[in-house]
Amino acid sequence: MVTDPLTATPDIAAVRTEGGTVRDGTGYRIFRVVNVSLLGLVCVVTLYPFVNLVAKAFSSEGYIAAGQVNLIPRGFNTTTFTAVMSDPMFWTNYKNTIIYTVLGTIIAMVLTTTYAYALSRPQLKARGFFVGIAVFTMFFGGGLIPNYILVASYLGWRNSIWAIVIPGALSVFNLLVMKSFFENFPVELEEAASIDGLSTYGVFGRIVLPLSKAVLATMTLFYAVSMWNSWFSAFLYLDKKELFPVTVYLRSLIAAATGSQEVTGGAGTDAVQIGANIQSVTMLLTVLPIICFYPFIQRYFVSGVMLGSVKG
Repeated sequence: MVTDPLTATPDIAAVRTEGGTVRDGTGYRIFRVVNVSLLGLVCVVTLYPFVNLVAKAFSSEGYIAAGQVNLIPRGFNTTTFTAVMSDPMFWTNYKNTIIYTVLGTIIAMVLTTTYAYALSRPQLKARGFFVGIAVFTMFFGGGLIPNYILVASYLGWRNSIWAIVIPGALSVFNLLVMKSFFENFPVELEEAASIDGLSTYGVFGRIVLPLSKAVLATMTLFYAVSMWNSWFSAFLYLDKKELFPVTVYLRSLIAAATGSQEVTGGAGTDAVQIGANIQSVTMLLTVLPIICFYPFIQRYFVSGVMLGSVKG
């Protein structure tokens, strides 16, 4: 006689009751309680710094200095926001950041997708050589000074948008993830498209890319976040304030608040003391657009990473 595994022991994933229904076993219930508890703790630990950041951004300086602000704003005020957002230079730099991020992400995605698709084709001649060139750059680089001389002197990109969007346009990690994804793409679809008369570019643009939304959305998020948060390239290659991204502008505010504890509003009439919460305000203003953008591609995020990182 064959023993039903669901009734063999009460400590497995599920047991069958006398009525024929299936309920979770004791071991599985304990696992779920522990799992939910640990994940809840991780969520709390993850969310607390951000909630504390928001609370400090809307709190008075005295309460923050006294360490009395945790999750709820104390002495509610928007003085710092007013001082920052009333400055026309803030909006100019914010516009620059949007332009740098959009243009840089587009360039990066074009380079990454085309390079990755080419490397994923087994018929590519010297395929190993081109993969080796990409991997080589992950371990060896020219260094800061040679890069600066190349960008600023030889290419003449100082105080140019190209100094921001070109040098970091290709991430080898993202390239290898996307290459792995394309290698797992069904060959039959490409062969069928070729029989129907599509060229290599037609197959890539009309078949491969539309069916790669998950990995494309994930790589777009990676590049966009990197471009948005980038400040060192602008700090290094740009001298004109009207070309700065908002990250450099906000960094200057933090430096000014740390030094003088005073920032003058955009109208130039009121001096407001914002030293204690300037960092919270600047970080909140910087991260807010990414938080608003992320939910639209979140459903692609996990599947895109897993599809591109696991070769079947």
